Amino acid sequence: MAKMLNRSLIKSQVREQLKTAQVAPKGMTAFYMALAMVLNVLVFFCDGAGLPSMFLTILANLLSIVLDAGFILYCFAVCRNERFEYLSLFDGFSFTGKLVLLYLIRSAYTFLWSMLFVIPGIIATYRYRFAVYNLCENPDLSVTDALRLSVQQTYGYKMQLFNLDMSYLGWTLLSMLPMLVTEVSTFISSADFLAYMSTPSTLPAILLQGVWSLVVSLFYYPNYICANLMYFESAKTAERASGSPDGLGGI
Repeated sequence: MAKMLNRSLIKSQVREQLKTAQVAPKGMTAFYMALAMVLNVLVFFCDGAGLPSMFLTILANLLSIVLDAGFILYCFAVCRNERFEYLSLFDGFSFTGKLVLLYLIRSAYTFLWSMLFVIPGIIATYRYRFAVYNLCENPDLSVTDALRLSVQQTYGYKMQLFNLDMSYLGWTLLSMLPMLVTEVSTFISSADFLAYMSTPSTLPAILLQGVWSLVVSLFYYPNYICANLMYFESAKTAERASGSPDGLGGI
């Protein structure tokens, strides 16, 4: 059975761990978010027809996946009191192919479950939450093994992970504030829904959102990922039922 974890205690432990991190969490988060913002700007300038534009957009998205994995590796190091240099943020390049394949398969499965109804799609999102953690911890795993492990590990933890996400919801919405304000104002000023959907983002809006998100993320994002990893560590050692006990079947 899954262990019921004390969310407040975990968040307190994470704060203490981050204080002793050998590489400052705010510095690493700023580095990571700044690179993410550069990629968003690159996608903005590549937004157009033609093969070169499509290639650069795909490349930027692939780099974003690798950077996400790199930040997870940093948070692993924090939780385990290990050294992690700034350039180690690019360590995900050593298993880029598996990261991309995992992202594609996970997205496809989540989309397919969402086609049934909203709730199965949400369940699937939490079902595969630990897949990338498994792969980051052990890059020798196959993508299917990482997904299957996640299905087993998240059994009994989905609601706990949902509650964890809800406890950070305020920070998440705050980090998206400029984008939300821009989207609402654009929708109100548009003549109809189709006009709203066809209105492109502007470079100043992308930069504002990027800088704002960077600043807000300094205060919560490493805490959030490290807290997730604490749940992951608990799930790995918890007693698990065999097969697929949540009734969704297979991966």
